[in-house]
Amino acid sequence: MLFKYKGLNKEGSKVKGNLEAYDLNEVKVKLKNQGIIYSSLQEIKPIFKKNFFTKELPAKKLSSICRNLSIYLKSGVSSIVYAVKLEKQQHQDDKKMVVFFDSIENSLEEGNSFYNTLENQSIYTLPSFFKQSVKVAEESGTLGVVLKEMSIFLKNQEKIKGKITSAMAYPLFIIMVSFFMVGFMLSVVVPKITTMFDQLDQELPKITTFVVSLGDIVNENWVGILIVFFTVLFIFSYMYKHITKFTYQVDTFLLKLPLFGQIIQTSELAKFSYIVSVLINSGVTFVQAVKLSSNTIKNRLIATTFQKASDELVKGKKLSNALSKQNYNIDKSFIQAIALGEETSQMKDILQNLSELYNQENDDKINLMLSLLEPVLILFVGIIIGIIVTAMLLPIFSMNLNMQ
Repeated sequence: MLFKYKGLNKEGSKVKGNLEAYDLNEVKVKLKNQGIIYSSLQEIKPIFKKNFFTKELPAKKLSSICRNLSIYLKSGVSSIVYAVKLEKQQHQDDKKMVVFFDSIENSLEEGNSFYNTLENQSIYTLPSFFKQSVKVAEESGTLGVVLKEMSIFLKNQEKIKGKITSAMAYPLFIIMVSFFMVGFMLSVVVPKITTMFDQLDQELPKITTFVVSLGDIVNENWVGILIVFFTVLFIFSYMYKHITKFTYQVDTFLLKLPLFGQIIQTSELAKFSYIVSVLINSGVTFVQAVKLSSNTIKNRLIATTFQKASDELVKGKKLSNALSKQNYNIDKSFIQAIALGEETSQMKDILQNLSELYNQENDDKINLMLSLLEPVLILFVGIIIGIIVTAMLLPIFSMNLNMQ
């Protein structure tokens, strides 16, 4: 639980801040031990529970924090708690960030590790690979080095995300415009034209009957349709996050999609390679680095493949052999590169090169996918509008022919 307090310290100066404690009595004891006489004390209640609606800390901000903490630690700051205090001063204009740093600072001062502090705080959701990397760094005494590497990695990931977002802007614009255009035609244009058809004493073509019926459904139930759409979207999102079997099935399906599945696999392999290389560079054994890095993969099918392979690695087998025997077929060039690293003992350099290679390859694949997506979307929208226009014109043509 997090508590907000105001009061006076030993010197008689006004102070305020936040303290994390099990209950109200515990926070009172902590304030007394610090020599603070409080004038107000109340619990800060989160609106939502952690890991459900808790907002994820933006990668750009997390990258900046990692970079600054790394600089502080390398500049001679005695401990991570003092580095956190210095970093907190850079975010005084952001109340939520101040609460976040207060929570971390208080937990560290109580003797908790940096990893446990990040794991137990409830202000922001943090990436699992970041927390696992911090855990290993603390155990190996290389926290400053790993934080710097995480800063670089997060910054690169944010650049890739920015490129994708920028490239997807036009296709998303086309989808939104086409959605409203089709909805407008079905709910406004079609009903007006059908009033003319009602006056005709002739049988309408099947395609016209279908479009008219669809227009009536949309016009009469558009609110319900929107409610159903967002409800299905919410249920799908909830099941994907909380039901392991469903997540596994969805991730398996995504990997089978042409081009898109390759992009997912390439992205996961790039992240895995980079994190393993960082951990090895920080003094972590290859076996432990693989085991920890396998837990950072988001796609459940690929994650399961690497987790099973890491179990074989613990038994003394080579990673390349363990990966080649799994049910899911990992990229052969990746396995061959791993085998080469195992033979030459140059695993760190090979994994770092693999990460750069896969990131570049992903850029090319994403550009290819987007270049194909735009004409496909335009064609799809054109076909739908063409069907609606044809359905409306056919009865008119038939009426003209009958009049002749």
